[in-house]
Amino acid sequence: MSIWFCHFATDWFSLKQPLLKSKPFVLRTPAHGRMIVTALNAKAAQAGVTKHMALADARALVPDLEVADDQPELIKQVLKRLAEWCIRFTPVVALDPPDGLWLDASGCTHLWSGDEPYLNHVLNKLRARGYTVRAAMAGTPGAAWAVARYATVAGVVADGQHTNALLALPPESLRIEQEAAERLHKLGLHQIKQFINMPRAELRRRLGTHFLSQLNKALGQQLELLEPVEQRELYQQRLPCLEPIVTATGIEIALRQLLETLCLQLQQAQKGLRTAIFKGLLVDGKTEQVSIATNRPTHHVLYLFKLFEHKLATIEPALGIELFILDAPLVEDYQPHQETMWQDAGGLKDVRISELIDRLANKLGAENIHRYLPAEHYWPERSFKEASIHEPALVDWRRDQVRPMHVLPKPEPIEVMAPIPDYPPMLFRHQGKLHQIIKADGPERIEQEWWLQQGQHRDYYRVEDEQGNRYWLFRSGHYHDKIFQWFLHGYFA
Repeated sequence: MSIWFCHFATDWFSLKQPLLKSKPFVLRTPAHGRMIVTALNAKAAQAGVTKHMALADARALVPDLEVADDQPELIKQVLKRLAEWCIRFTPVVALDPPDGLWLDASGCTHLWSGDEPYLNHVLNKLRARGYTVRAAMAGTPGAAWAVARYATVAGVVADGQHTNALLALPPESLRIEQEAAERLHKLGLHQIKQFINMPRAELRRRLGTHFLSQLNKALGQQLELLEPVEQRELYQQRLPCLEPIVTATGIEIALRQLLETLCLQLQQAQKGLRTAIFKGLLVDGKTEQVSIATNRPTHHVLYLFKLFEHKLATIEPALGIELFILDAPLVEDYQPHQETMWQDAGGLKDVRISELIDRLANKLGAENIHRYLPAEHYWPERSFKEASIHEPALVDWRRDQVRPMHVLPKPEPIEVMAPIPDYPPMLFRHQGKLHQIIKADGPERIEQEWWLQQGQHRDYYRVEDEQGNRYWLFRSGHYHDKIFQWFLHGYFA
């Protein structure tokens, strides 16, 4: 399908200023020391104004002409946003600047009960947004483009009839260079049927390779590729709605249907999804979406629905959702998990652990869930590392010494009163609070890892205050050193 916005730029300005719809209106830009017309609405065209006309001449024709400065970069952005909005009709939408779009309708029209209803639905939606549009569907992009812009009546060209649809159209409908079109008219060739059967070598010699390429594209003898504004996910399912959906029940039903279809597709490909995005395209052009992530690849419908379920309440359907999309941007090979008998179950390989972590991550946020593994270092700050759920432990946790459950990322200085030389502290002050120590154990000396950094050793003590709270304290350096200092480094459970 080729869509032509007949007065795209002026239509967009009129949407921002509705009073311009009822007046002759043009856009201007400077060129060679004068202002020229770059775009105009239907009323200005009816009054005799043409594109590229000098603005002074246009004002002479239409004294009450409304004028605004052209903003081509802004109009390009508007066209791209409109193309993204049209993804609700087909996954493949491409730009056709400066005032058109391509829609690959292959496999989509049956959802609207045929080509004609599909074309009319797209046109009605765009006209409802305030744009003047013509559109045509044909077997080739070039034929659709020509019929949309030059045929007396645009519409659906029957299968295999795109060549016949081109015969009565002028050479300009082939998207050829202006010089080639003028040369054809000078030769008396005003319609495609007058030169379509001429020898290709003669056409190439007189009109160039670009002309021949455009003709072949329109006839379907040369492939024309469209570049989508948004690449479709390999694993994606879409569900258009005959009537806009506004209820939570309707949204849940749509999600279940999409999950069932997507998971069947993944299962057949022996894949499992790791991330999924559920989108709702609203009638007013906005998009609502929620996403989930899993620790292991899966295509279990009920489990995935549970991950989505508590997020569905954040979707605001407003005037209604007319298209649902479920994307799986990240998938991995899926190896079916076989449970073993007569062996201990559990551990990180247990699928139930992964599912529990997935549910917690989707409720609390993945950034709030951490797993740590031991690292081959003596220095406490380096003795552990953050790891993913599937990363295996290369070394075991130390069991010969007791370590606190909560280690501060950076030791905090404290004031301590302690006997000499290596007795544990009797009391310490931290953040203005005084702690009386009633039990203590230590010292445990930990030397610097000299191959990584230089510095003083540490003497650690495990202490308990009068409230029953236990702390991990250390003295940096020897007691007889004048630069020694005490720190709090962790809390025991």
